Amino acid sequence: MLTHKGTVPITTVRLTLKKFERDHIHDMFRNWANDDEVTKYLTWPTHKNMAITQRVVESWVQSYESPTVYHWAIYLEEIKEVIGSISVVSLSNENEKCEIGYCIGKKYWNRGIVTEALKAVLEFLFREVGMQRIAAYFDSENIASGKVMKKAGMSFEGTMRKYTKDSNGNFKDCKLYSILKEEFFYEQGI
Repeated sequence: MLTHKGTVPITTVRLTLKKFERDHIHDMFRNWANDDEVTKYLTWPTHKNMAITQRVVESWVQSYESPTVYHWAIYLEEIKEVIGSISVVSLSNENEKCEIGYCIGKKYWNRGIVTEALKAVLEFLFREVGMQRIAAYFDSENIASGKVMKKAGMSFEGTMRKYTKDSNGNFKDCKLYSILKEEFFYEQGI
């Protein structure tokens, strides 16, 4: 049985994962939402103006009223800015499982930041919420995302053909990774 706690702050060595606030609109727009390279593999289009980002962030802020919403801003302590997001994008109470999605600004790629955030979220969802299985998938062309999942201890399960449409309406094959609660704690030595 799951014990929902909502989007509570999680601290790592370099990061604070926390709820989005209206003050984060500028960071989100500047650091990742307006960058075509960042959104290339995502299901949502690049934000052409800050008004779009404002609407998105405001909807997230309102969603926090539900204890089943898990949507964190990735706040990089060294620069005191929000540089990305990580969230539960699909959740099954009955089957005690969820799917995670994440996104981070290009300037912060290849620094282990998303892996650090993902590991922290996995531990929180397994230990505090009681998830038994956590999965994530990515556009098969986005090799770097698969590396993040693998570094976080997730295992490749297979390729889902024409699984999602990208922001241009093109069907994309996606690679699925997952990790079970007992695997995570075994790998972490917990």
